[in-house]
Amino acid sequence: MQSAKTLAILGLIMTLAACNTGGLGTSKDNPYAPTGTSKNAAVDGLEVGDRLMDAGEYELALEAYYRAAAAQGITAEILTSVGWANLALGRLGQAEKQFRDSLDLDETRPDTWNNLGVILMERGNYSEAVQIFQKAYALDNGESDSIRDNLRLALAKMENPSYDDGNSEYKLVRRGGGDYLIRTTP
Repeated sequence: MQSAKTLAILGLIMTLAACNTGGLGTSKDNPYAPTGTSKNAAVDGLEVGDRLMDAGEYELALEAYYRAAAAQGITAEILTSVGWANLALGRLGQAEKQFRDSLDLDETRPDTWNNLGVILMERGNYSEAVQIFQKAYALDNGESDSIRDNLRLALAKMENPSYDDGNSEYKLVRRGGGDYLIRTTP
C-alpha cells in the first residue's frame, strides 16, 4: 500500500513537471537583455548619455552621445554633451573644441559658456576665463550660483595666480540645471 501511494505521488509530480515550460521566468530585475522585438521607440541618446554620466560611465556616455548625433544630427546640445563627457575623461583639448563648436551653433547657452570657462581655468588662462564666465553669467541672468562662484574664483586667480581660498572647486553646469564640480589638485 505504501509503494502504491509513493508511485501515485511520483506520477503526480512528473505530470505537473511536464506542464512547466522549463527555464526561469522573466522578471523585472532580470539581468539579461530582453529578447524579441519591441514596438516601443528607442530611448533618446541624449537621455541615455546623461544617465551614464550620472553613473560615472563617461566612455559609454560618449558613445550614446555619438549615437544621438547620428540619429538627430549635430546640434549645439549634442556638442555640449560630447564636450562634457570629454571633460569628465580629462580630454581638455577635445572638450574645448566641442564647446567652442557648440557656441558657434548657439551662443545663448550659459551652460556651454560656463564649461568652456572651466577648461580655461584648468589651463591657467584666467583672463579669458573671466570674460567667458561674465558672458555665461549675463546669459543666465545671474540665476546660477555655480557660474557666479566660478566668476569670483576666476577674478581672484586673475589678480593673484597663486590665490587659493582652500576651496578651489570649479563648477560645471549640466544642461537641465544640475551642477557638477571639478576639484583642482593641490
